[in-house]
Amino acid sequence: MRYIKSQMKELMKDNRELQIRLKEIMDELGLERNYALKALYHAEVAEGGKYQQAYQALDKPKD
Repeated sequence: MRYIKSQMKELMKDNRELQIRLKEIMDELGLERNYALKALYHAEVAEGGKYQQAYQALDKPKD
């Protein structure tokens, strides 16, 4: 599974919890949005994270 910025933004679009977590990461670590988004991916999505299945579902072609 790879980090894809557009997919991560799509996942976050309707997920208030992820939006809040992104803001927390930006504030706590002083990261710019793009770096915080990647950090959020590694913390909450990658390798069995809470949102891994939802992220992978965005990768599947829509019929």
